[in-house]
Amino acid sequence: MAPNLSATYLSALLNTWLGKLSGRTRWDPKGKHCYITGGSSGLGLALAIRLVKLGAHVSIVARNEKRLQEALEKIEKMRQTPDQILASYSFSVTESESAAAALDAASEPHGGRCPDALFLCAGGPSPKFFLEHDETSMKKGMDDAYWVQALSALEGAKRMVKDNVQGKIIFISSFLGYMSMIGFSSYASGKFALRGLAETLRSEFLLYGITVHIFFPGNMLTPGLEAENRTKPKIVLKLEETDTGQTAEHAAEGLLQGVFRGDFHITNDLLGNIFRSSTRGATPRNGVLLDEIYTFFGWVGLPIWRRITDSTVRGHREEHHAYLKETGFLVESSD
Repeated sequence: MAPNLSATYLSALLNTWLGKLSGRTRWDPKGKHCYITGGSSGLGLALAIRLVKLGAHVSIVARNEKRLQEALEKIEKMRQTPDQILASYSFSVTESESAAAALDAASEPHGGRCPDALFLCAGGPSPKFFLEHDETSMKKGMDDAYWVQALSALEGAKRMVKDNVQGKIIFISSFLGYMSMIGFSSYASGKFALRGLAETLRSEFLLYGITVHIFFPGNMLTPGLEAENRTKPKIVLKLEETDTGQTAEHAAEGLLQGVFRGDFHITNDLLGNIFRSSTRGATPRNGVLLDEIYTFFGWVGLPIWRRITDSTVRGHREEHHAYLKETGFLVESSD
């Protein structure tokens, strides 16, 4: 379900215009320390490049040292001033101890002061049928979708409060944090959990002047998506075949524009805005008039989309049962 590009840009333009009318002060990253997990590729790297161009100090964190060095070289080329602090750190952030160590390492060149903004981009899906999971893979799915961000948020928030930094914490969810479908049982669970965490922290962190944002992008055309598609169930690929995806650069720009405006839930295309407005609950609006228009589109279009999706899944039953027999999950009776 790829949105029309002209509609996407019109939506972004209207959101920016309405944000200005609301009187919210735009956030400026110039001179601020921006910390990015998953910063060696995809959305994280695209964000790092854009933030460096805007004059921020940038720390990127990822596990693969080779990709980190390659990413740092790309970031260095975008340096705006000699005094910008640009650095990379190799850590896994799915455990509290390593998440804390990564933040300590990134804070050291800044006199021990914690980052001003945490962009939590690490993680990724491993789509499969629910019946193919076991305890280990389900827990790993939550690690890769939820804990990989939640633990860095916890460690970062503690430092912000102790250092009296009125900073920003930006979570990366997904369309699958608004709705889900076949194949994404462990990943969508984590992305919904991130939404619950962000909703709680948006309220709680009013105590400290820390602002919270959460981004809900669709498919991004990255090496991660290419790897994911190689093992993704056929029915999932079929359901996604009309989604042309977006570049990481386009997603990064949409995310940053939402942060600049002060949006809590951030979406950067027509379909995302429809899902956001249709499932917002008590979430603050991004714009009263435009959100009502998106809600109307959702009221009309989303039941149709769900009906088509369900029909496609039902049509896959015979092929799926054959797959279960082929993989040995179902054994044919000898009777």
